[in-house]
Amino acid sequence: MTGRLARIARTTRILSSVAAILLIAGCTNYYEIPIETPIKPKLDVSAFQRVLVAGFIAGGTDDVDGNLETTRLLRSQLRTKSDLRVIDTDVLPLMEVANEDKGAPQEAKAESAKTDGKTDGATDGKEGKGESKAETRGEAPQPSSPEKAPVIKDAKDLEPYEHVFADVEYWKKIGEEYQNPLIVTGTVMFTPHQRSGIVQREEEVYDSFGRRRVVPVRTYMERKGYILQPKFIFIDGRTGTVMHSENFREEVLYNANQSTPALSSYFELMDRLIPSFLSTLSSQKIKGTRVLLE
Repeated sequence: MTGRLARIARTTRILSSVAAILLIAGCTNYYEIPIETPIKPKLDVSAFQRVLVAGFIAGGTDDVDGNLETTRLLRSQLRTKSDLRVIDTDVLPLMEVANEDKGAPQEAKAESAKTDGKTDGATDGKEGKGESKAETRGEAPQPSSPEKAPVIKDAKDLEPYEHVFADVEYWKKIGEEYQNPLIVTGTVMFTPHQRSGIVQREEEVYDSFGRRRVVPVRTYMERKGYILQPKFIFIDGRTGTVMHSENFREEVLYNANQSTPALSSYFELMDRLIPSFLSTLSSQKIKGTRVLLE
């Protein structure tokens, strides 16, 4: 008898709890409250009033000028999403500066010396008197072909030029010229990429009753796209020293039959990392929602 009464009491408590839950659920209102969570910047830029996006050493595909496009994009973003005043000026010739420095690649120096030697030989040959062979024959002298820019296809090709970012005197001089701004520079690699293998995609199927289902299907696929690897370097224009540097890597792949312009892929990949770049200089806010019960 006692056991039966205990079971009845336990059942009564369960039913009462269920009834209470149903009653609360029927009378409860749900509210979604938008919230914003501030994130502090990685770099303290309170000492600066201006920012100079100086330019980049770029490589990879010739379809996109990584130097100009990155400079324009970052300046545009900083104008609208930073309190710093953006300096508008031509991009700095960093490749030329790197070649002129003592740490310039030996190949570039050798090529320059070779070109100079040919020029001297042409003027000091048998014709003498400072005249070239073309001038001796009465022909108009032909203009010399411009020196080809170094080909940078991968990160290894960039290494001989990265010493320019550690040239304190050069960056201090640039800082003095533009009233001691925060300087943003670095490298940009934008290279074509291909990959083939088994990938999983979703496919719609219908059963005998016409009901639709989405099932995962594994299939072999050849894809092509691009890899974007920028390195952003932040330099103190007052001292010429590097304050902070950060590397990024983004990749996008398309079906091999899909034709996507290189510039479109570049902007697609930059859109992914722009928030991380901006969070280095200024505080950002993450927007979300919180559910409240009443």
